[in-house]
Amino acid sequence: MKYKIPLFDLNFDRREQDAVIKTLKSKWISTGPRTAELEENFSKLLDVRYSLALSNCTAGLHMSLLLLGIREKDEVIVPSLTFAATVNCVMYVGATPVFCDIKSLDDLTIDPVKLESLITKKTRAVIVMHYAGFPCDMKAIIKIAKKYCLKIIEDSCHAPLSEYNGKKLGTLGDAGCFSFFSNKNISTGEGGMIVTNDEDIFNRAKLLRSHGMTSLSYERSKGHVTEYDVIQVGYNNRMDDIRASIGIVQLKKLKADLVKRKKVREYYKNFLSQVRDIIIPFADSKEFVSNYIFPVVLKDSDSKKRDYIRSGLSKKGIQSSVHYPAAHRFSIYKKYKSKLPLTEYVSDNEITLPMFGALTRNKIEYITDSLKEMLK
Repeated sequence: MKYKIPLFDLNFDRREQDAVIKTLKSKWISTGPRTAELEENFSKLLDVRYSLALSNCTAGLHMSLLLLGIREKDEVIVPSLTFAATVNCVMYVGATPVFCDIKSLDDLTIDPVKLESLITKKTRAVIVMHYAGFPCDMKAIIKIAKKYCLKIIEDSCHAPLSEYNGKKLGTLGDAGCFSFFSNKNISTGEGGMIVTNDEDIFNRAKLLRSHGMTSLSYERSKGHVTEYDVIQVGYNNRMDDIRASIGIVQLKKLKADLVKRKKVREYYKNFLSQVRDIIIPFADSKEFVSNYIFPVVLKDSDSKKRDYIRSGLSKKGIQSSVHYPAAHRFSIYKKYKSKLPLTEYVSDNEITLPMFGALTRNKIEYITDSLKEMLK
């Protein structure tokens, strides 16, 4: 179905096309100079020491757990209101995910108080996810992590350039992971980035990314080295230069796009300010954030009402979504028997409205008027 107003829109123009053509003409399309350029630019933008481009964000989360020594029988505290990859990666390393509830219907990030109550002798790490680009309470989470000697992985797939007390999200924990999937703020189709300020983690990540090899094909082609060794078991998690060339262009556009998204959010808040039947999460946030999505939560509602409203929006040509089905309810995770009432309520009653920088005031007014009509 073709929507009058889609959920998101690619921030692409001729520049991405030209970048890809230039890379194709260079005849080096696998991991090489464009990938290195993207990594360097990303580090500068986030003011972080090291960035490593990857095939996707899931690979970054998986690698982060391995690099931080998380293994079988360990426990990792995770949010449930997140995409499945945040949790699946814990299973990849044989560890056990322990699901934590959110703070409130106004703040959809992991609750530090509940997090601390879940810590056991087996707990080794926590994965936080900065929902919609809004920061978790990192001051409290870092304090808890230090108290119990836990590692922190930031799932920052929603949050490129989002800030917490003046620092970029993804740079506050031991490792941060970003997504460049097609509907993200930075889009290369598939792709991701892992960032860290720890040199040892970065050096080991480079080995883990590419089969445990001590050098890459591009380095050998330039005569920097003529042979390589394999010194550990690794993976094929590399990004190619075609996608990296798109990412370089996307990075240059990011700041301007986030300013536009901020304006879109302001229009939404203004048009919906008198609607008593919904909650706008993070309404009082003062941080500069990516505004990856615009979620609203229905009050005194249930999943049937939510789905009825979404269906009505669809009939009016407005695409919407749900972020997210609660991960602890998926068949594979039901055995952990988690009780997360706030997460479950949001999962049943959240609607994600269209959000992208090019969304006009008139279209936002049409979306909000349609939502108001459905709520009646």
